[in-house]
Amino acid sequence: MWAFENTVYQIYPLGFCGAPFENDEKLEHRILHVLDFIDHLKKLGVKTVLFNPVFSSDTHGYNTRDYLKIDERLGTNDDFKKVCDALHEAGMKVVLDGVFNHVGRGCPQFQDVLKNRENSRYLSWFNINLGGNDGYNDGLWYEGWEGNYDLVKLNLNNPEVTEYLCSCALKWIEEFDIDGLRLDVAYCLKPDFIRMLRGRVLAAKADFWLVGEMIGGDYKRVMGEGLCDSATNYECYKGLFSSFNSLNMFEICHSLLRQFGKEAWCLYRGAHLLSFVDNHDVSRIASILTNVKHLPLIYTFMFTMPGIPSVYYGSEWGEKADKKQGDPALRPYIEKPSWNELTEHISKLTALRNGNEVLSYGDFRTVVLQNKACVFERKTDNGRILTAINADGNPVHLDGEFGGAKGCDLITGEEVSFAGGLNLPAYAGFVVKME
Repeated sequence: MWAFENTVYQIYPLGFCGAPFENDEKLEHRILHVLDFIDHLKKLGVKTVLFNPVFSSDTHGYNTRDYLKIDERLGTNDDFKKVCDALHEAGMKVVLDGVFNHVGRGCPQFQDVLKNRENSRYLSWFNINLGGNDGYNDGLWYEGWEGNYDLVKLNLNNPEVTEYLCSCALKWIEEFDIDGLRLDVAYCLKPDFIRMLRGRVLAAKADFWLVGEMIGGDYKRVMGEGLCDSATNYECYKGLFSSFNSLNMFEICHSLLRQFGKEAWCLYRGAHLLSFVDNHDVSRIASILTNVKHLPLIYTFMFTMPGIPSVYYGSEWGEKADKKQGDPALRPYIEKPSWNELTEHISKLTALRNGNEVLSYGDFRTVVLQNKACVFERKTDNGRILTAINADGNPVHLDGEFGGAKGCDLITGEEVSFAGGLNLPAYAGFVVKME
């Protein structure tokens, strides 16, 4: 599948385009700002653009008002179609955020319930208790997602609701020619709904990609036959930055072996999880890592381990933000792209990762594993690639069964010798195609 062989670039449109947090209902064509970044994306080499919510909402995009209308703060449907068309013309796929678990209080169907109560035709669209009350003193109680009452939970047991949501997804395919969906809080969605949605979108577009947001638990709850093609790999997200900060490569390699190792009990062998070092919900990786010299190394690790690598906008040049500053700090307006050594490094990683059979589909095993350094192998019948990482500030000599005397570093193009062991400079990362 195309998604398994691509690299992803994630944009949070409301922040990226500089929209106000509250929906002031003033039409501004801000989404066209994405067009200014297409040359940057092409130079960076990404092949898929994942947009967080673009549809009309109360504030942050996840409290949807209208699933069929681009948020007024971003522009019009025609504006967004121009963006999608331009990305497609540039050879990139377009993936949208499907927020199907809940809506905002401004959603017309919920407003109809507040107005008409038991006489509302949408009463059964939500989990309502007319005899209760909520924090907004509406004179009724409703279920909010995880206790957040600005996020009104939809009743996914109601066939009318699930049919409506599927019809919206089909409309997005028809109108914008989107190529996939990220299912927000997929762990809250009923598997039967995901199966229904998958069947409908695949009937409309045979190579449509579904990725489910999973923060914990078994990713197979939403991923597998008849369900999503992929899930977000939060386990390895945590393992990556923690391993570098603690100089303990055992942690991330343990997670990867648990997920993708050769043993029969390994959880996700053959699966394609979405890999990331940061996103719109967590602190920027440049603010998490305690050693800035680990930045290129963590991307080298992430791009070459099993999974679909993704980059969050701005992080390719080292944008910083801490979750403690609040979500808006994680989702800033970016006037124009930057380019530095980190960006250049990531562009080289995307170039070697896109369409690479070994890195897209290869088995995973550790060859050498130490606290501060490791070597892991990706292998198919058609080739082998070794990734070697030294997170220490001192050079290191590694001995192991490398399966060859030399190879070519796919980042620098230089020959790497394994005769007598591997010598890794301080803070080095090699990605070696073995001869």
